[in-house]
Amino acid sequence: MQRALTLRRSVESLHHHNHLRAITPTTVPQNPLTQVSSTRALSTLSSPSSPAPSSSSSELRKYLGYTALVLFSAAATYYSFPFPENAKHKKAQIFRYAPLPEDLHTVSNWSGTHEVQTRVFHQPETLEELEKVVKDAHEKKSRIRPVGSGLSPNGIGLSRAGMVNLALMDKVLEVDKEKKRVRVQAGIRVQQLVDGIKEHGITLQNFASIREQQIGGILQVGAHGTGARLPPMDEQVISMKLVTPAKGTIEVSKEKDPELFYLARCGLGGLGVVAEVTIQCVDRQELVEHTTVSTMAEIKKNHKKLLSENRHVKYLYIPYTDTVVVVKCNPVSKWKGPPKFTPKYSSDEAIQHVRDLYRECLQKYRVVPDKSEVDMNELSFTELRDKLLALDPLDKDHVAKVNQAEAEFWKKSEGYRVGWSDEILGFDCGGQQWVSETCFPAGTLAKPSMKDLEYIEGVKQLIEKNEIPAPAPIEQRWAACTRRPMSPASSTREDDILSWVGIIMYLPTTDPRQRKEITEEFFHYRRLTQTQLWDKYSAYEHWAKIEVPKDKDELAALQDRLRKRFPVDAYNKARRELDPNRVLSNSKLEKLFPLSDTI
Repeated sequence: MQRALTLRRSVESLHHHNHLRAITPTTVPQNPLTQVSSTRALSTLSSPSSPAPSSSSSELRKYLGYTALVLFSAAATYYSFPFPENAKHKKAQIFRYAPLPEDLHTVSNWSGTHEVQTRVFHQPETLEELEKVVKDAHEKKSRIRPVGSGLSPNGIGLSRAGMVNLALMDKVLEVDKEKKRVRVQAGIRVQQLVDGIKEHGITLQNFASIREQQIGGILQVGAHGTGARLPPMDEQVISMKLVTPAKGTIEVSKEKDPELFYLARCGLGGLGVVAEVTIQCVDRQELVEHTTVSTMAEIKKNHKKLLSENRHVKYLYIPYTDTVVVVKCNPVSKWKGPPKFTPKYSSDEAIQHVRDLYRECLQKYRVVPDKSEVDMNELSFTELRDKLLALDPLDKDHVAKVNQAEAEFWKKSEGYRVGWSDEILGFDCGGQQWVSETCFPAGTLAKPSMKDLEYIEGVKQLIEKNEIPAPAPIEQRWAACTRRPMSPASSTREDDILSWVGIIMYLPTTDPRQRKEITEEFFHYRRLTQTQLWDKYSAYEHWAKIEVPKDKDELAALQDRLRKRFPVDAYNKARRELDPNRVLSNSKLEKLFPLSDTI
């Protein structure tokens, strides 16, 4: 069983082999016309007195030659094409392709931007089975990289050498209603956990944009929600049970080996397989979400107030417009109750102009929709946006027009929404995409530095100056600092706040050539932010979104930069002690944190 993670037989590869079926070499017939000319010359030399062949005989030989050529071409064409699926039983196959082994699988992340083929994919159902898998791998020195739901944009959990996934270890083990704590197996998904504990009146303190992550994975990469008073999600961890290659199963907490505990809370899967986690929860509450549309000038005036007076707040910037979507979430007032509000536009009216733009663009690009496609009126806004962008994803003017339609959509979608926190704090991120998200200091709640807004202005300026076909939104969120040293949000000053900014490019097509072009444009976009903004604002990428450069000099610069920000030596020391054979590692981890004996 596999949840969220894309795990499949490499059917595409199998069909690829089918189409490339080899043909037994066949002797190419000599040109009949050449044969005729040669014979005639030889006959003339040996028998000069022989009469010349008649004109009709020459014509006959010519047409016989043409006929033979056509027959040979037809035969070659027939045998060059693979048999259809319902004809594979035929005996006339010249060559039988070798199908892929049954145990070879292709594993990809959700966006399809990273994938590997592997024969080793463990899914233990119990702690004992997991311990055996890790022990055997350690003894054989074979890799079993921990991988969660496969949602990390950079595929940080993938390894062709082998992987271990805890999707079958997904139980709520214990609930302490009085202390508001829950102990769970690390393979449980966020939504599964929330559903499992809501009857006890508790929930998680904060949420990322989506709910399909496994708890072990979301904690190991330092995932976060939004709210300048709320730290990243790993701060909710009370204790962890790690299955390590060298020391077996160990439990770490603030009381038991605190130094390792703080490292392992954002251990990137390199210190042990997280088997169980005890999490501090909060009372389950209904939230009011208030969505408004603003401008950068208005945001600058109200920024401090927005950060300090709202439990959760985020900004969505629309490139090539001055629109800023502000989304605030707070508990429903016990005295006033939920706000009474009648929206000016229905949801259907809010999206209608986007449908109209899609129809207009279909005519412009002369695209006839497939009859099997879902009715346009049934599509959500993000689905319509994907279809619009797919028509011309790298044309700046087209993307800007789509962005303007999105700005209009949000203006017509202003209003309130009431629901439980796990329902409200999610966000429809759209379809497959490339994403880069950075984290950097933004002052304190009492005194915001305003660097977070300056950073956004820098991003928008480089987009417009370089005519980047940047789609919406540029998402900005905040978090209180954390004490885990491997987190981009770590700080020694307790009142620091940090801002997270994400830039994206969607992959709304399955055409490999077009996806490649979008990928190249995205990395150009990302590189501009890197060279012009990262050092200036001390920005570091999210661990699940950092991409390892192929260029050796760029890789060395990245390694040096990470060493200045994070306790790389302490992290590598813990790796040597807990996983000396590096069975939990992969190429990405080895390149980001090279050990002294790494080849």
